[in-house]
Amino acid sequence: MGRSDIEFKTVDHVTLRGWLYESEDAKGEYPCLVMSHGFACLKDMCLDTLAERLTSALPIACLVYDHRGFGTSDQKDTEPRNEIVPTHQNSDLQDAITYAQSREQIDASRIGVWGYSYSGGHSLWVGAIDRRVKAVIAVAPFTTGDIIANNMRSDFEDAMVDMLAQERMSRAAGNEPGRMPVIVENPLDVAALPHAESLAFFAPWAEKIGWKNDVTIRSFEGITSYFPTSRIHKIGPTPLLMQVPKKDVVAVTGAMLEAYNRAVEPKEIHMLPGGHFSMFDGEGLEMMLAKQIEFLQRTLLE
Repeated sequence: MGRSDIEFKTVDHVTLRGWLYESEDAKGEYPCLVMSHGFACLKDMCLDTLAERLTSALPIACLVYDHRGFGTSDQKDTEPRNEIVPTHQNSDLQDAITYAQSREQIDASRIGVWGYSYSGGHSLWVGAIDRRVKAVIAVAPFTTGDIIANNMRSDFEDAMVDMLAQERMSRAAGNEPGRMPVIVENPLDVAALPHAESLAFFAPWAEKIGWKNDVTIRSFEGITSYFPTSRIHKIGPTPLLMQVPKKDVVAVTGAMLEAYNRAVEPKEIHMLPGGHFSMFDGEGLEMMLAKQIEFLQRTLLE
């Protein structure tokens, strides 16, 4: 039991790598929670801690992996590192489910998905289209590309549209992908996540684990054109738990609440204190985990 290194192939033959955490208390065939991280995040950025806590509290497995092009995972020879394409990541999540089902001791009929932020959106999308999923946990989920347009300064909008158009022309001409920072110290500078709290969360990881402050410009286009809750009403009858920070300016609290209202039963909402990254330590962490443990006990273990 404990933690073991894993790797699996996607449908387009990319090798993704991660960890499988298995509870010391698990007997026979046991459920598995497939966990994926947010925009530009690596599995080392707190997912190990969360998986350890969940498998210590429950007789389950947690499968944690890096998205393609990030961390220890590969990408296709024709794909750049640190490029985020939501359709690819959704398909990869489904391949992670398939891999979990192939493991001898995992009960293929009891698979849950757990996603944070951008991958919270993936969990909502995959939970709506893949009936193998028996429980969905979405933490501070990205719900709609409209939050970018609605929160962008009007004088930046035209420049951003031009940048995306120029990037397509450049890549069509055979040039290397253009890149942009994930975070910036000055919130008026161009970045994928130009929020002060994004800077506070990501910056320490650069020193701790060598996280790179870099994504392709195409990744930003993916944010603006991704609407993962367009089918949220199709998640039911699969149980849904959405955990929403009360003061989230990154994924935007109001956007999450609007999406939750369109989901059908069975569903639960759990409000968390603080902002988008506040659930990774202290009171927010304990509140988040306590609710998830109770939810998984009822949905995957009973």
